[in-house]
Amino acid sequence: MLRISRYLISIIVILMLVAYGIGCAGEKLPTAPGGSVTDYFSLTDNLRKAGATVEAAGEVTQPFFSAQGKVTIVNGSDVQVFEYENATAADTEAALVSSDGSSVSTSMISWVAPPHFYKAGKLIVFYVSESESVK
Repeated sequence: MLRISRYLISIIVILMLVAYGIGCAGEKLPTAPGGSVTDYFSLTDNLRKAGATVEAAGEVTQPFFSAQGKVTIVNGSDVQVFEYENATAADTEAALVSSDGSSVSTSMISWVAPPHFYKAGKLIVFYVSESESVK
């Protein structure tokens, strides 16, 4: 059985607040503790305010996203954050992600664990996790 710390629960809540999932790209998102999440700085700021440990860990590219991503370690878990020039650009690419994350545009992807995509402002946040409670 997986033990979930209160920090991991905070991350889950923040990521749920980041977006209701990729399909809510055009809707107004709720305000996260400390303010709304619209860019990389506000995401990391809100995670820290919720008590999470957040560390920058370099850059990443994904063939299905045009933006350069940042690997961010949140309480020991890798989270990829892609920041676009504006929300419209992020919305356009977010619309290419299937509802279950198994494909992005014409790319079919075999993940090592279930993928989780979230969209807020000009961000697409992505991580892979086995745990159903880390959504």
